[in-house]
Amino acid sequence: MGLLEGKTGIIFGVANKRSIAWAIAQALSREGMRLAFTYQGERLKESVEALSATLPGSILLPCDVTSDAEIESVFKSCDESFGRLDTLIHSVAFAPREDLEGEFVNTTREGFKLAHDISAYSLVALTRAALPLFEKSGGGSVVAMTYYGAEKAVEGYNLMGVAKASLEACVRYLAANLGRRNVRVNAVSAGPVNTLAARGIKDFTTMLKHHAEKAPLRRNVELTEVGNAGLFLASPMSSGITGEVMYVDCGYNVVGL
Repeated sequence: MGLLEGKTGIIFGVANKRSIAWAIAQALSREGMRLAFTYQGERLKESVEALSATLPGSILLPCDVTSDAEIESVFKSCDESFGRLDTLIHSVAFAPREDLEGEFVNTTREGFKLAHDISAYSLVALTRAALPLFEKSGGGSVVAMTYYGAEKAVEGYNLMGVAKASLEACVRYLAANLGRRNVRVNAVSAGPVNTLAARGIKDFTTMLKHHAEKAPLRRNVELTEVGNAGLFLASPMSSGITGEVMYVDCGYNVVGL
């Protein structure tokens, strides 16, 4: 029997096999959790469909997190397929490339709104929609993905850092709000890993090299390590933890100069 045998979860944000969300999905499935996966648009469907098919009992659903109607439809389908929900993994973020590459002072109003809608507000909207299914399970665990650029100004991260700061604040307020319902909300702050999203960050390879040189473990974090952190936060092993940002970055965040 796996640690999560009989449990169910939904994963938002798998793009390909290098996605952090996929690493977490593999860890959850390994311990017995049955999963629902979402995708946005036909461009990503094929990749997510192929990956989800490798995990037993998985289902695949379309979802644009900026659409309340699509969010409602996703959780209705989860209810029909699973009848309950134990875990929600939020690994969704977006900012226009020009608002990442330029000077932060030139961030556009539309870019700012879009980045916060997709990267931060979606956590609130998805958690709210999941509540009736969490209630059927007697509680639940929500895990969001963040990065150190939410806490410190990181060159090239720009608008995404501001959106992630908003996301982390949402984690704290949701945790405070939903604890009485036995719903825990936490975030994993992963060090830089070579994902599809990371390629939108200017000079990302330089960032990887810097982290490996400065982190106490003198290396970059592995996807499997981030996946196992997500597993921990989704499992009963972390039952007393909520509202936290857990760093999985080989110790980089503790270093000054």
